[in-house]
Amino acid sequence: MSAYERQMSGGTAPRRVLSHALLFALLCSTALVAASGNAAAFEIFGIKLWGSSEDEDADIVDPLRYAVTIEAPDADEDLAEKLENASALKDDEERPVSGSLGLLAKARGDRDQLVAALYADARYEGVVTITIEGKPLDDLPPDAEFSGPQPIPVVINIATGPKFTLGDIRLEGDAAGLAGADFGLIAGGDAGSGAVLKAEASIVRALKEEGRPLAKVTDREIVADHATSTLDVTLTVAAGPVAGYGDTTVEGTEKVDRDFTEYMTGLKRGRQYSPEEIDEARDRLLGLEVFNSVTLKEADGLDADGNIPIGVEVSERKPRYFGLGGTFSNTEGLGLEGYWGHRNLFGRAEKLRIEGAISGIGSNEFTELNYNAGIMFEKPGMVGPASKFFAGVSTVLEHPDAYDNFSVKGNTGLSYELDKQQTVSAEVALDYSKITDSFGKHTYLIASVPLRYVYDNRDNRLNSTTGFRALAYAEPSYDILNGSAFVKLRGEGSTYQSLDTASKFILAERVAIGSIIGAGLQDVPANRRFYAGGGGSVRGYAYQGIGPKDADGQPIGGLSLFETSVEMRIAITDTIGVVPFVDAGTVSTKQFPDFSDIQVGAGVGLRYITPFGPLRIDAAVPLNRGPDDPHFGIYAGIGQAF
Repeated sequence: MSAYERQMSGGTAPRRVLSHALLFALLCSTALVAASGNAAAFEIFGIKLWGSSEDEDADIVDPLRYAVTIEAPDADEDLAEKLENASALKDDEERPVSGSLGLLAKARGDRDQLVAALYADARYEGVVTITIEGKPLDDLPPDAEFSGPQPIPVVINIATGPKFTLGDIRLEGDAAGLAGADFGLIAGGDAGSGAVLKAEASIVRALKEEGRPLAKVTDREIVADHATSTLDVTLTVAAGPVAGYGDTTVEGTEKVDRDFTEYMTGLKRGRQYSPEEIDEARDRLLGLEVFNSVTLKEADGLDADGNIPIGVEVSERKPRYFGLGGTFSNTEGLGLEGYWGHRNLFGRAEKLRIEGAISGIGSNEFTELNYNAGIMFEKPGMVGPASKFFAGVSTVLEHPDAYDNFSVKGNTGLSYELDKQQTVSAEVALDYSKITDSFGKHTYLIASVPLRYVYDNRDNRLNSTTGFRALAYAEPSYDILNGSAFVKLRGEGSTYQSLDTASKFILAERVAIGSIIGAGLQDVPANRRFYAGGGGSVRGYAYQGIGPKDADGQPIGGLSLFETSVEMRIAITDTIGVVPFVDAGTVSTKQFPDFSDIQVGAGVGLRYITPFGPLRIDAAVPLNRGPDDPHFGIYAGIGQAF
């Protein structure tokens, strides 16, 4: 056994201090995460669209190929997968290293990362042995040369050892008063390095939430008792004084106004420090969409007034952007959209976006395609950092089955973030439209005041695994030309539950209900009535295909709506998933939904996870199909269904 292996197995010592090893485990984990973002070629569905292995290897001096075998006979399936994921040798096996020296360096780094992975699983007696061409790594000289046939054989043998649990837990210093709190350090509990480091961060966070920005761990003693396979933890913490915010300084701005960036943090000098406010300030700056990265850092000490200075470092994004998108359904046809935008129009994160779309391609006659276009403007920080002013003009020419519509709409309003999860908005809008439907031809001039409240605590808005989103919407409206008034109400909620620790099984549920009060069906413009059916609603049915119809079988819309959906999102791999689902909905001419006439669709979808959101393909059939309903529906787009 080498000296290194004796150190890892503990030698003859029954106990050993592991403080530095735990810190190294954290650093290795951080490095692994940081390294995972590099990519030299682009692949989708396993197909490389550009770049090649030869192109990526062209800059490698003296390329040397190797083949890795990982042997971990004592590891269960979950640990074996973690160890393989931690191995850079295995992850980069397809790419050669730079000569024998590069292979030696990679192997030594790999051993450290594998030991860190063992520590993360509370395996403090684990031993990692690496051989190259049959020779132990520690027996190889620094200038060893591997001249055998390539690929050079590399064998990693891992003896995991027993899994440790927590033993004696002691909090000392200013943390002594927190001993009764649950930071995840419980005798007999998880002794993994990640759990201990997470507990340290939680203790410091708890003290910082008291307004103490200088709180920190001043000493740690982590001792492994090999006789009992337990880990004793002693943490000493200094709380530091309560302090307010000092000066906020900003670095890294180029085209974005520096003073505006400071203003948008919302950190007022003298107000008591709060780590939650620091997090909110970071999220608010990122939400401006003008920065690639935002870092807020407290100073190492207080200023002369006893306040903590805050440093903000940012890197800017390119201000202009453009894009193309599309959706497809066998019942709704092909839809194409394009947009151009500017993120920083006047230097204070003002946004301008111009967009247009065409839909109904393949399902409508050429003269009855649907068109819409719009210009939108946003200005953040209008009445405080949490506010946003917005205005827009849009025009629509559409020909769904229910009506033909040409309209021009202008709106302006203000949104305000009550906190990280809650947002309210109010606007005024004026909508001129000419509509032909089952009741004839009509011209409307609708003035309205849309009001919205949103609560959203989802972990990921592109692909949620936990959390909840709720929407409450009210739109009082008055038809200036025809003298009718009505109020459109809508509520919607969706929830996401991870059924396992790895979030491979996600149960997603959605429910929506709506009602229009104050006017009869004929007095409400057809484009403001409720409809159901199609992608994003009840899949398997045609767009607007659910609800009351006229004598010709064309939908007329309704005054009330109810929809619900349930999906089981199952991850097959890290990028591919399948989604069985059931949707249901009803539309009624009454002001309250008719639950006795609910249409149900069911199907299965395929998801491919990308950095810009899941690519979605769904196929569904109507379970209580009517004579005018399709036999099936296929839908494709970007993003989850809800």
